[in-house]
Amino acid sequence: MATIRDVAASAGVGTATVSRVLNGYAGVRPATRDRVLQAARVLNYRANGVAKALATGKFRTAGLILPDVSNPFFPSLARGVEDAAHADGYAVIFGNADNVPEREAEYVGLLRDRLVDGMIIASTGAPAALAELVGDVPVVLLDRRVPGWRVSYVSTDHRLGARLAVQHLVARGHQRIAHLGGPEHVASAEDRLGGYREALLEAGIDPRAEWIARGPFSYESGYERMLHWIDSGLEISAVFAADDLIAIGALQACQDRGWAIPQRLALVGFDDTLLARLVRPRLTTVLQPAYQIGVQAWELLARHMADPGAPTSDVVVEPHLVIREST
Repeated sequence: MATIRDVAASAGVGTATVSRVLNGYAGVRPATRDRVLQAARVLNYRANGVAKALATGKFRTAGLILPDVSNPFFPSLARGVEDAAHADGYAVIFGNADNVPEREAEYVGLLRDRLVDGMIIASTGAPAALAELVGDVPVVLLDRRVPGWRVSYVSTDHRLGARLAVQHLVARGHQRIAHLGGPEHVASAEDRLGGYREALLEAGIDPRAEWIARGPFSYESGYERMLHWIDSGLEISAVFAADDLIAIGALQACQDRGWAIPQRLALVGFDDTLLARLVRPRLTTVLQPAYQIGVQAWELLARHMADPGAPTSDVVVEPHLVIREST
């Protein structure tokens, strides 16, 4: 395999000149540049990627940390990030935090130590002290804010999405509307709970404490909490779930107990994943465009990697209600 010294010897120049030509630096005479490039082509020389990265300070890699890759919302989001990054000539290194803040912090440290050029983080809700781990690496937060950490952020308007869901149920005549919420430490779950409460109060309905149950964004969480409500005799006619997995778990619990959807209980989810269209009855849900959000997150990160001094930006995508058979 040809080395930079072979190219230098063939072109009759020093290795420093070859390095300047191959890295695109100015100050080399055109005739010399042409001679070096010709020698590199003839010898089929391929630059050492690590050496080039050390010379330029750019490894053309970025980190993407997700809270739970088994949740169908996040693979679509990750695909948006990866497609946009690939188009810009970057590779993406993935980390799954599994909704554990300590694991998220571990991934942040590992990616920083591997000299990624930037990170996109859909946070588990880790504290702002996480910023100390990142150091000077540009960061974009995705889907979930971290209180006290001022970096660029892209997400759906979770509060508005929840309001749309509850307003839809109220318009269908429901007054006893419960909420299967997400984890307490996750900003998006807090926003969806806030939107739920706001919509009920606007309709003149008191959001009772017994109508709200918090838990993980998972099928099992939705199933177990819905089963508990049914078996305890809670009088409700509709449920807004904080994501599609929770909603589908609740739907299965209703079916196992003989509660017809939507005749006995109307049900709305959040995300509009593929599963919402596959279950029966098909799920009414709030659409947040995961792929487009991923693309926008990459565009923000690319801007900060190119200009570390660029001002931070909040990109908030408007959600839409997709009405199907479950309401």
